[in-house]
Amino acid sequence: MQKQRDIQHLEQQIKEQSGVLNRLQVELHKVVVGQQNMINMLLIGLLSNGHVLLEGVPGLAKTLTIKSLANAIDAPFSRIQFTPDLLPADILGTMIYNQQKNEFVVRKGPLFSNFILADEINRAPAKVQSALLEAMQEKQVTIGGESYPLNDPFLVLATQNPLEQEGTYPLPEAQADRFMLKVTVGYPTKEEEMQIVKLQVSQAAQHALKPVCTIQDIVAARALVKSVYLDEKIEKYIVELVFATRFPEQHGLNWLRPMIGYGASPRASIHLAMAAKAYAYMQKRAFVIPEDVKAIAFEVLRHRIGLTYEAEAENITTEKIITEILKTTKVP
Repeated sequence: MQKQRDIQHLEQQIKEQSGVLNRLQVELHKVVVGQQNMINMLLIGLLSNGHVLLEGVPGLAKTLTIKSLANAIDAPFSRIQFTPDLLPADILGTMIYNQQKNEFVVRKGPLFSNFILADEINRAPAKVQSALLEAMQEKQVTIGGESYPLNDPFLVLATQNPLEQEGTYPLPEAQADRFMLKVTVGYPTKEEEMQIVKLQVSQAAQHALKPVCTIQDIVAARALVKSVYLDEKIEKYIVELVFATRFPEQHGLNWLRPMIGYGASPRASIHLAMAAKAYAYMQKRAFVIPEDVKAIAFEVLRHRIGLTYEAEAENITTEKIITEILKTTKVP
């Protein structure tokens, strides 16, 4: 009975605070037409303190959406254009010699912001990608043998183009696993593209986004997201989904065994739980239901399942594997 009262009280708090998300969505849609799933996933990453990777062909408003999100929140923002000649010091910072003080001083790099737009992340060489590992996971960077904490919140929002292979460095599994969500961005509908054209050729395209919330609003929302109730049955359901990617034969999916090179890591279970809580919060609910887990399963798992050559030869995608796992795993 007490638990039910607590959930009702939390739900009331969520409804009272939902204005922050509504304001963000309204502001984003002033410059971004459609792409509701991409916007929702960026907000889930923001609410659950998880990094987001957007993948799609050029011209789908990936960079624009991330930039607009940062502009709509009153917080420091850095954009890093990844190129093959980029060095770790270009993003982390370095030691420079100060002649007046006759000593080396630290010059911090663009990672010392709240929001980092890592544009075309797969164009950066391995050294730069690995330099991001500590920053993304530990929320700190090491310069000249000393560690420096990064801003809180710290969110890496990265984009990559799947078409071009020349001059690119595919993200290694360890790096990709640091991203909570991988969102594939699709083409707009005919109606949406008509709106895009009208927006770009009119004066409305010059609209400058204004900050509609602060870092304190985001921190307060995150505290409520953490409080969202996750039943033990839902936790078990999440673990079953992740284990099905590792041992499909134990879940009645024998035909998938030769298709999967490696399954999702334990980080996938953590991120499924966190993202499901954030999704429930966005639905103004104080508890997680199985549909919340299903709604974010593709984004959390698609970059954590390794395909074999056999799967690629038979055109089996990670989306197909996740669909089969969701179909066969018993829903609580």
